Amino acid sequence: MTVPTRSLSEINADAIEVLARELGVADTARFINQFTTGYGNYTEERKKLFDDLTLDEVASEIRHRKGKDG
Repeated sequence: MTVPTRSLSEINADAIEVLARELGVADTARFINQFTTGYGNYTEERKKLFDDLTLDEVASEIRHRKGKDG
C-alpha cells in the first residue's frame, strides 16, 4: 500500500483547520505562536528604550496609559 505524499503546506493547512475547529481561532493562534521564534535582542532594545528613565517614571507612564485606555 502506498500513501501519496502531500506537501507540507497542505498538511499545515489541514492541521490549522482541525485546530481552529476544535480549539477555536484564538486558541489556535496562541498554540501556533509558541512555535515561532522571535528576533532581535530584547535586552539591548529594552536598555535603549528605558536607559534614561527611572523606575518611577516608567511606572507613572504605565498608570497614565492605563487611565487613558480604561
